[in-house]
Amino acid sequence: MIYTKTGDKGETSLANGTRIAKSDIRIEAYGTVDELNSWIGLLRVSVTGYGLPVTDQQLTWLQNKLFNLGAALSLAPGEWITDADVHQLEQWIDEMQAQVPRQKAFILPFGSEPVCRCHVCRTICRRAERKMTEIADSSTSQEENLSVLLRFINRTSDFLFVLARFIAFTQKEEEEPWNAE
Repeated sequence: MIYTKTGDKGETSLANGTRIAKSDIRIEAYGTVDELNSWIGLLRVSVTGYGLPVTDQQLTWLQNKLFNLGAALSLAPGEWITDADVHQLEQWIDEMQAQVPRQKAFILPFGSEPVCRCHVCRTICRRAERKMTEIADSSTSQEENLSVLLRFINRTSDFLFVLARFIAFTQKEEEEPWNAE
């Protein structure tokens, strides 16, 4: 049965059984991660449909890791995100960055559909990071590995930014620099 009726009064349960308000920052954080995951699903469709040189496996891996991140934020027991996950993102970032021209100015979040979807994902990712930082700043934070979770979400936004640039480069799209006038 999909409905439990236990959330009808504005509360929900964390994975450890603790009941909290649906407006709690922790729920906001993993809800934003869930939103990001859905947008990455749309990005996967876009990347696949354009025949771009980004593997579906990378984005599938990222979606699975984002579910892991949600589990960690909901205080499910276990080590859901590790330093190895952060290093994997760094490796992919380095590989893509080695191929794109050096960035000389801020660029507008604009381009083809896959590029724009990368930027939408990146901005949602940054919002999730801000929510997670609020958890870290709270005195009631229970995660021992919150620092690795923050590194992971930060690298995820870096990955999405570089992915946007990489897609634009491989598709011979011109990046549009910010004009501060």
